[in-house]
Amino acid sequence: MEHNLAVGLDIGTTKIVAMIGRKNEYGKVEILGIGRSKSLGVHRGVVNNITQTIQSIQQAVQEAEVASDIKIEGVTVGIAGQHIRSLQHSDYITRANSETVIDEEDIDKLINQVHKLVMLPGEEIIHVLPQEYKVDGQGEIKEPIGMYGGRLEANFHVVVGQVSSIRNVGRCVQSSGLNLEGITLEPLASANAVLSQEEKEAGVALIDIGGGTTDLAIFRDGIIRHTAVIPFGGNVITEDIKEGCSIIEKQAELLKIKFGSAWPGENKDNEIVSIPGLRGREPKEITLKNLSKIIHARIVEIIEQVYVEIKNYGHEEQKKKLIAGIVLTGGGSQLKHLKQLVEYITGMDTRIGYPNEHLAGNSDDDVTSPLYATAVGLVLDGLKRNERKKIELQEKKQEAENEKPIEEIKEKPVKERRSFLDKLTERVKDFLDNAE
Repeated sequence: MEHNLAVGLDIGTTKIVAMIGRKNEYGKVEILGIGRSKSLGVHRGVVNNITQTIQSIQQAVQEAEVASDIKIEGVTVGIAGQHIRSLQHSDYITRANSETVIDEEDIDKLINQVHKLVMLPGEEIIHVLPQEYKVDGQGEIKEPIGMYGGRLEANFHVVVGQVSSIRNVGRCVQSSGLNLEGITLEPLASANAVLSQEEKEAGVALIDIGGGTTDLAIFRDGIIRHTAVIPFGGNVITEDIKEGCSIIEKQAELLKIKFGSAWPGENKDNEIVSIPGLRGREPKEITLKNLSKIIHARIVEIIEQVYVEIKNYGHEEQKKKLIAGIVLTGGGSQLKHLKQLVEYITGMDTRIGYPNEHLAGNSDDDVTSPLYATAVGLVLDGLKRNERKKIELQEKKQEAENEKPIEEIKEKPVKERRSFLDKLTERVKDFLDNAE
């Protein structure tokens, strides 16, 4: 595949989406094809049936290939699920020579030191995100490279997940005949697609309400500050409607989408929906007020859990206040009156996030639906990764041509630090290759 093409594969609890995108000449992303299939082997963001997941992935990929007329080879995959948790950690290194300036190696050394943290059995560090650095006790440094100092310390946001769950996702992708090009945390992918840089600077909480899980990512000063995965999503609401109204799941899902509301006060008492009975049985009549009450009870529970996480981050402290409020995205954010309910419970400004932040202006309405926020984010991540590879290739070429006179060598582009996720992707690949 070309350098300016990338494929995002969002393996969700309710749907699997394969999305192909490329960068146009204006630096915006054009979506060339989307494939989606019902996700059968995933429960609450975790793969629990490899065979079914592989079939669903192949179906989605095939659909995207037909839509775009491009053969898909490698994909960037999102990981989520209730096994993901995050913690704050501080660490430091003492440099051997404080007369030299701090460089990439020092920072890598510090980050690698964090990886030696002892985790629970079966857990592995997925992301290490530096928050801010201190050099010789001087705080609030965003980028210490080029400074003098003997002691370099930093606060880190560490994201941890189950190794086996991540490997299972990798296994599904490879068994579907695809290359695993990168792994990204889904809340981060959604955030890239939906949030603007100003919001990230001002402080914002992104709530991605999916089918099986609700993901939270909090940004402040342009840096990710907190992540959490809550093991409830839209499916639990459907389950409640199914139980509460004694109807089958398919009907419950349709009811939720068509008539569901998060605010029972909106419905009049005489609004009734008739649902056909099974196999010639009497049709059931359900009042919309009751339906909304069922939805309301569960959605309040989900929002309150998210709000607890926002408070854990320290939103109530003046220094950590989230000025831009809350952004809701994901399929669950399309529920009527949800925005008003979230504002009512949290007292924070809320908007629905559409993934059109980096998309070309002529994108279909389908693509800019909150449903596809994660998939768009994964495409963006894949494109960024391709650019990094391109720069690395250029550097290798330059090194090979280094025999040339110095004047000819242009200023080399700034190389981004390899994220820990790239290393994790390689480890998962190696593990899968050795396992075969």
